[in-house]
Amino acid sequence: MEKIKPRTLSGFMELLPAEQMLFEQMVATLKETYSLYGFTPLDTPLIEASEVLLAKGGGETEKQIYRFTKGDADLSLRFDLTVPLARYVAQHAGELTFPFRRFQIGKVYRGERAQRGRFREFYQADIDIIGDEKLDVMNEAEIPSIIYRAFTKLGLRRFRIRVNNRKVLNGFFAILGLTDKAGDIMRTIDKLEKIGADKVCELLLELGVTAEQAKQITDFISVSGDSASVLEALNAYRGQNEIFDLGADELATVIRHMKDFGVPDECFAVDLTIARGLDYYTGTVYETLMLDHPEIGSICSGGRYDNLAEYYTDRKLPGVGISIGLTRLFFVLGDQGMLNREYPAAPADLIILPMTDSMTEAVGLATTLREACIRTQLYSEKKKFKAKIGYADKLGVPFVIFLGEDEIANGTVSLKDMKSGEQVSLPMDEVAAYVSAKLKDQKELAVILDK
Repeated sequence: MEKIKPRTLSGFMELLPAEQMLFEQMVATLKETYSLYGFTPLDTPLIEASEVLLAKGGGETEKQIYRFTKGDADLSLRFDLTVPLARYVAQHAGELTFPFRRFQIGKVYRGERAQRGRFREFYQADIDIIGDEKLDVMNEAEIPSIIYRAFTKLGLRRFRIRVNNRKVLNGFFAILGLTDKAGDIMRTIDKLEKIGADKVCELLLELGVTAEQAKQITDFISVSGDSASVLEALNAYRGQNEIFDLGADELATVIRHMKDFGVPDECFAVDLTIARGLDYYTGTVYETLMLDHPEIGSICSGGRYDNLAEYYTDRKLPGVGISIGLTRLFFVLGDQGMLNREYPAAPADLIILPMTDSMTEAVGLATTLREACIRTQLYSEKKKFKAKIGYADKLGVPFVIFLGEDEIANGTVSLKDMKSGEQVSLPMDEVAAYVSAKLKDQKELAVILDK
């Protein structure tokens, strides 16, 4: 029989065990952080009815979606976690408690052209806070503190959360008499970092913006300095447009309380270039950059929206949320050599190597250690000592226990530290405490190395 060559499809990431352990630790860290802020986990189906996922219809989304039929059903794979959330909240609104705070980490699918660092199947890690009719701006101030804590816990140090408010931009465009072009202008300036200021001006002129208006726009979004300086610069435009004034007030509130929530000054900035190209956003918007790798682009983005589920219900459900493209971030970190290869990636804390024909004592010891939350493997293969120790070495297991007749008779074990080579004899009832103490420092290691 001809063998089929094993392979993965283009745009689908598959990891070897050591890298998978690193990825799983990233997921675990995010879950722990999100839970710390009172978010509840949510898991929605990978497959939804196409009419539900494509309620908004048109655009690039419909071109990229994986769509198929099964019998009479028209089905699609989810392309993000936000649309399923909208459906979920609309469907269960009467059973939920608002504000509804959820996190979801799961796979999504987009049939776009696969390229380095861009995937067709990838994990997103999202949090959202959904209100019923209203949602206080304080929620928009809290979101950056979650971003800060999550990335710091993962090991990132050199990053900055950039914050703006779409009302400020929309109000400014209204002051210039460009309300009817606001959406197109927003999408254009959102490309600033990719195409540069000259090209942005050129595109603005193509939209029918005058040269003077284009200069005013580029001058406005180029205002820089610390957060206080940028907020002060906005005061020059106050009193001309109600939406602008509201946005400036919201932005000032968010910045003031970000400090209260524990985000250091050096880790955030007001940036008037941040527009987020989607019309979806209506208030505060966020993008997070790695300072030493700006070419990577935003590693976490999101913002405020006024009506999450407008395509599914008349009930107004405003919200604020952010999303981390976890698969892409993991790939990029690996590509930059920023994943901590010293992180304990072994599937077990120790392996018991029985040196006798009887397995009774080894099985009992493994059970005792597992009850003490020591990840324990029992090696039961009938192989020579060199093969046994070689197995433990290849897995990178920190400790190996040798259990022979002498140890069993004395109620002890011989425990070897595989990294240092040190070997000690311990009473069986002291092994768990000894190993736990030794592992404590390893468990404090971060997944990401960022100097």
